[in-house]
Amino acid sequence: MPSASPLPDRAAEEAPVTAIRRTSTAHQLYDLLRGRIIALELPPGLQLSRNDLAAGYGVSQTPVRDALQMLEKEGLVVIYPQSRTEVTRIDLKQARETQFLRMSLELEVVRALATEAGQPAVGQAMRIVRQQETALTIDGDLARFGQLDRQFHQMLFEAAGVPDLWQVVQSRSGHIDRLRRLNLMDPGKAATILAAHTEILDRMKALDVSGAQNAVRRHLSGTLAKVDEIRRVHAHYF
Repeated sequence: MPSASPLPDRAAEEAPVTAIRRTSTAHQLYDLLRGRIIALELPPGLQLSRNDLAAGYGVSQTPVRDALQMLEKEGLVVIYPQSRTEVTRIDLKQARETQFLRMSLELEVVRALATEAGQPAVGQAMRIVRQQETALTIDGDLARFGQLDRQFHQMLFEAAGVPDLWQVVQSRSGHIDRLRRLNLMDPGKAATILAAHTEILDRMKALDVSGAQNAVRRHLSGTLAKVDEIRRVHAHYF
């Protein structure tokens, strides 16, 4: 079982040095906590203390309460009234549903961009892929690699003119993103992602709609295809 301490010692020491801005404090806190949950810095089963979170981020308990309620709506924490708040285990049913939604949307995104009009987006996405390659092969920075991975896909949605649909996917992606984070730790996974991004863009550049869509299918299916192995290695997260 994870420690009953509200935050891991290292995480508590690395809490923001300065207080967060007072504008939209609850949403800022939600973003910060969500990022730490997705990164598994706050692992499934960990108990969170409102008092300690408020002290660590230099805010009152009201935005902490509101941020935790937003996280609960997304299924990333469960609040037991008058008792405790706990980071949830990874929900595979919810992860599969989100994957189905994202796959459906992203296939249409690449169809829209595998055209002459979509070529500027291909060039922009390729620059992100080159940054990913640097993060992986030169810096060895998987956290940065993961950030660029999300940026790559978000940019495609934006270029296709449907940025709000990316936000819809992201609002449901907490469980599948944690699953991907576990999978990213596997040797060779990051290189596989890099190759998949390159293939998708090559197909789009060639105006090969079906080829680009097949590359997306293979790319987005990779993590769930390995879910049994991931659960075996990281059983305490489920």
